Amino acid sequence: MDTINLKNPDHYINRELSALEFTRRVLHQASDASIPLLERLKFLCIVSTHLDEFFEIRVSGVMQRAEVAGGPTGPDLMTPCELLREIGLRAHELVAAQYRVLNDEVIPALRAEGIRFARRSTWNASQREWLRDYFTREIEPVLSPMSLDPARPFPRILNKSLNFIVGLEGTHAFGRPVQRAIVQAPRSLPRLIRLPADLPGTGPADFVFLSSVIHAFVEDLFVGMEIKGCWQFRVTRNSDLYVDAEEVDDLMHALEGELIASRYGAAVRLEIAHDCPAPLTDFLLEMFSLDAEDLYRVDGPVNLNRLLAVYDLARRPDLTYPPFTPGVPRTIADADNILEAMRSQEILLHHPYQSFAPVLDFIGQAAQDPDVLSIKLTLDRTGHRSPIVDHRVAAAQAGTDVSVIVELRARFDEAENINLANRLQEAGAHVVYGVVGYKTHCKMALVVRREGARLQRYVHLGTGNYHPGTARIYTDYGLLSTDPVLTEDVHQVFLQLTSLMRTPPLQRLHQAPFTLHREILDLIEAEIANVAAGGNGHIIAKLNALVEPEVIRALYRASGAGVIVDLVVRGTCCLRPGIPGVSDNIRVRSIVGRFLEHSRVYYFHANGEETVMLASADWMERNFFRRVEVGVTITGDALKERLLADLDTCLDDNCQAWELRADGRYELVVPAANEVAQAAQLLFLRQMADGISAGGA
Repeated sequence: MDTINLKNPDHYINRELSALEFTRRVLHQASDASIPLLERLKFLCIVSTHLDEFFEIRVSGVMQRAEVAGGPTGPDLMTPCELLREIGLRAHELVAAQYRVLNDEVIPALRAEGIRFARRSTWNASQREWLRDYFTREIEPVLSPMSLDPARPFPRILNKSLNFIVGLEGTHAFGRPVQRAIVQAPRSLPRLIRLPADLPGTGPADFVFLSSVIHAFVEDLFVGMEIKGCWQFRVTRNSDLYVDAEEVDDLMHALEGELIASRYGAAVRLEIAHDCPAPLTDFLLEMFSLDAEDLYRVDGPVNLNRLLAVYDLARRPDLTYPPFTPGVPRTIADADNILEAMRSQEILLHHPYQSFAPVLDFIGQAAQDPDVLSIKLTLDRTGHRSPIVDHRVAAAQAGTDVSVIVELRARFDEAENINLANRLQEAGAHVVYGVVGYKTHCKMALVVRREGARLQRYVHLGTGNYHPGTARIYTDYGLLSTDPVLTEDVHQVFLQLTSLMRTPPLQRLHQAPFTLHREILDLIEAEIANVAAGGNGHIIAKLNALVEPEVIRALYRASGAGVIVDLVVRGTCCLRPGIPGVSDNIRVRSIVGRFLEHSRVYYFHANGEETVMLASADWMERNFFRRVEVGVTITGDALKERLLADLDTCLDDNCQAWELRADGRYELVVPAANEVAQAAQLLFLRQMADGISAGGA
């Protein structure tokens, strides 16, 4: 290994291109005929959401670097201009495939099931009459059509809003000729309109796109003008908030200002109807200061994510995943309350296969318990009107000492977090906005309760957020414990977050930005040393992303030394497996299924001692160096065995797993002729249903 240059850029996959590959894997789910039909539609919508965020955050950053002639920022050494060209090629290919799946597969299959999207050309007289009346009553009163002339410049277009460019011919009421106009559709308007089933020729699940209705009756907005055409478009803008925390006195106030400004950030992408004439697309590109490569022509709604409404409106449970009831560990089910269960043993929860309710009960019971003296919690994402927040408010109002570390800079949830911070403060809770320069990303709760002559601490640590909604669709682990060593560690980290003072050495917790990165590198080096001494070496890591170059180089060294490295990386992975002499012993797979894989678990063989860690952190620079994260070492043999068994199940998946190849592309794993088909998520659901995971371990 000494003769191999581990910094060779050919050994690394570009971060942005790897992220697009994950979106491609999600798109594959939409074309999988074995998946329930409405779930396939949902995956199409998820692709749109991924691409929106990708352009708003990642592409906008690359564009900014290109504008200032910035150099490479990743170990792959791609320049911003090179990267933008490659992103354009892959993104255009993805979008074309996305609409091909929509128009050629999903919509025809929905139509066969009686769920129809009626095009303007297919409306009968009764439907057209009803829709004209609907347009007059519900749509036209909230539209503000804007003809463009020297006195009326191009309007400000809100990020990701639905708009129409209208070609006109004629003169307006004041005698000047008009060629173009803009119609903006307020976000309050539903993007899908359900036709009444009692109309002739109408089924129980017939829908019309808002864009079709506006297109059909746009002449009502421009009386006396000849309509040459009407085409929908949408612009995506830079939405990455920037606040120099060192230069502001009030972070919340500064963020509120940035949220408003981000709605009109620099344009990064223009989506438009596929048949819009070139002169109008060129005009829009000029107005948004975009190039032709930034134009995406789409054959369908410009925002597929709005089609997600069909999932609920259609009311067709036969076309969705079958419902399931999350399990509850027997230790909890048999106890009088959650605190009693925690005193008996450490409890590991595997969401969504096991219920998130025990976590809510932990906070809820503590909030109502008069013997509870203190409740502390980190909040990143909680959802609207979260019961977690309600419990905190109730506890603070009842006089319990409540401290909440609220991370205001939770991407796309900033406004929600500002609101909940205000609500908590009004209730009397102590609210801290994290640490300047470091996003508080760890998931921790600490309850202090008086029990007789002593104080007893209870903690919850999770790999995911305190968000009941995502707990039903994200795979995550949560640990409930009263272990005095662990609870003291958590107590010290909370003291650090409020006082900003140093912590003493932690025993079961590993914290970023201080020790986690070094400890991960040390654990990898220990595996290398064990193999060199004649022992075995094995590393397994389940993550959302693997980006940090020093960790990747350490894994390359481990592979070269003979350590077996198995990685389950859901999304972005910059490590390139299968390079002769560099990464022969590294296997990388990604599981894409019903649930979003989100848990972070690290395993090191450690000469048979088996170090297992749950963490809030992916292996990325931001997690190691710019965030407050924690990993917790699992000490109980039963819990270690269970986590290792879960990791093995993921590594044995041969139905929903994708194998990363050395060229950076992913290949779907399929069962060999002599193999039993095994999908990890389905197996976990089955285990939960059979009660296999019902025990405290």
